[in-house]
Amino acid sequence: MKTIGFFILFIIMQVTLSCIGSNSNGNTSEASSSADIQELTSDAFYKTVADYEVGKEWKYKGNLPAIIDFYATWCPPCRQLSPLVDEVSREYKGKIIVYRINIDKEKDLVNKLGITNIPTLLFIPTVGQPKVTHGYIPKEKLLNTIKEVLLTK
Repeated sequence: MKTIGFFILFIIMQVTLSCIGSNSNGNTSEASSSADIQELTSDAFYKTVADYEVGKEWKYKGNLPAIIDFYATWCPPCRQLSPLVDEVSREYKGKIIVYRINIDKEKDLVNKLGITNIPTLLFIPTVGQPKVTHGYIPKEKLLNTIKEVLLTK
């Protein structure tokens, strides 16, 4: 009986370590050097995006529309979405700003913003309310949302 218990524990440890180690394949949601994506901290968010504490009313501070990618390095759908967000950042350079927020590093901000699922993309037009998508979305839907929410005149 002890042998079976040790075997099950060994399998669980292997699965856990393989999930953690799968992040080292280079396909992560960390900001890519080839894409102009800024990693936001809570302080940077309040200075460049919105000061959520003032009046509890959304007021975007930026001059260009933005996308914020809320992610975690251990999240497979986040790693799947990351290259698409990188592509969008390059394709729309000068037209939109793309940010990333690591939910494990910015827990207080994530909680204040009510982010409960990842990946989450927050589409922020220069005027009006942001739009949120949850989970992996294909590139076509990502591009359509950019056109409909961020690049409308």
